[in-house]
Amino acid sequence: MSTGSLAMAHLYKIDPPVSMLVVKVESSYFKKATGRTWFTCEDGALFVKAIEETIATGEARTVVARSVGKNKEGEVVAEFFITWSFKVKSRK
Repeated sequence: MSTGSLAMAHLYKIDPPVSMLVVKVESSYFKKATGRTWFTCEDGALFVKAIEETIATGEARTVVARSVGKNKEGEVVAEFFITWSFKVKSRK
């Protein structure tokens, strides 16, 4: 969710419309997640660059976004790498 919601925020009301699709997911788990766990993604600039490039070229662009899950003590419990594909939607 942390990568997808960040990507969607950059696509909100964008013209021309751009589609997004998960094409790969990789993960590592370090500790058992008990209690609340927060996942964060700080790759907004990568999304902006890919979206700008797909609009400029009309070609699909991919981004590998990192999401880190931490428990209430701030310990990393999991790490995900989500590969997103962005492409300008064709107009009919």
